[in-house]
Amino acid sequence: MDVNEKALNLHYDLKGKIEVISRKSITTREDLSLLYTPGVAEPCRQIAADYEKSFLLTRRSNLVAVITDGTAVLGLGDIGPAAGMPVMEGKCALFKEFADVDAFPICIDSKDTDTIVSTIALISKSFGGINLEDIAAPRCFEIERRLKEICDIPVFHDDQHGTAIVVAAAMLNAMKVTGKTMGQMRIVINGAGAAGIAIGKLLIRMGFGNIIMCDINGIICEGDQGLNSGQEEISHISNLKKEHGLLADALKNADAFVGVSRPNLVTKEMVGSMNQGIVFAMANPVPEIMPDEAKAGGAAVVGTGRSDYPNQINNVLIFPGIFKGALSVRAKEITESMKQKAAYAIAGMIPESELSPDYIIPSALDKSVADVVAKAVAETAIEEGIARSVSE
Repeated sequence: MDVNEKALNLHYDLKGKIEVISRKSITTREDLSLLYTPGVAEPCRQIAADYEKSFLLTRRSNLVAVITDGTAVLGLGDIGPAAGMPVMEGKCALFKEFADVDAFPICIDSKDTDTIVSTIALISKSFGGINLEDIAAPRCFEIERRLKEICDIPVFHDDQHGTAIVVAAAMLNAMKVTGKTMGQMRIVINGAGAAGIAIGKLLIRMGFGNIIMCDINGIICEGDQGLNSGQEEISHISNLKKEHGLLADALKNADAFVGVSRPNLVTKEMVGSMNQGIVFAMANPVPEIMPDEAKAGGAAVVGTGRSDYPNQINNVLIFPGIFKGALSVRAKEITESMKQKAAYAIAGMIPESELSPDYIIPSALDKSVADVVAKAVAETAIEEGIARSVSE
């Protein structure tokens, strides 16, 4: 059986990858009285008098909502909320396995931005954090922005920021392996959707160098017609020399390529035109260029989103620890500084003496990563003054 058939059979057997388990067994009348009526009335009264106690007296302090509208599910596109449920369940299982954070999948049957924002805001008091997932661009940008304005808990679109952080971490170490210089890199990002734009913004903020964004039409330049809101925004801070052309033109003398687009868009010859290129071909399951082809073209470091090649660039290195850290100090939000500190923390997990072209990022199965990220995030929240105590 191939992986798809095995996965399908497993899902039929499991009938769901997560379940709700009581944290206290109910076997006596006293158990029933304390956990439910009449005793439960007292925690209710306490929370009614002091909202902050909802984080002490319920599981809310360790509970994340994983929410989608089903419009950008994996590489499958707009398959609808019900069809996106297996991915949301899987994400919740990863939260628990890697960070001991409880998570619950919620699939919203709407493509209307106002409806989605309102729905999430109205249920937000049940959770300690909101993980947006698989929502198509450009709608995802507005949904996240508006929710961050009205919710009093962290809101994080993992397809954007989780991807950006793990790419930044891998790029930091790839830069060391290749001897490239921070601030002087020419990095080409192909795929100007949610992930690509977030990657571009973070790499720019971190000072890697000149970022060239490309979409299906080629290089994105300030002043181009037909850009969506996210592309328009990043056009003002990227492509500093106002270049035009196709992806092949952008890759000439480029130091790095980041692909979050479609299979087989990059050729061996295009890699050969780069400057000892770092190639992160992350389209799944088939990357923009296969690793052996990229290396044959002269790539110095190659990473993909796949688990069967070295340097798997995977969001599971990010989101469990990001939320674990934010929840641990009741951070009001997940800030740009937190993202950058998380990237440096992950990169720093590999001693420089152990870095190599095939080892620039920890394994996606390394469960110690979540604690390292959580520590960096929590410390940053405290430094920035956005960590809250229940007595605030």
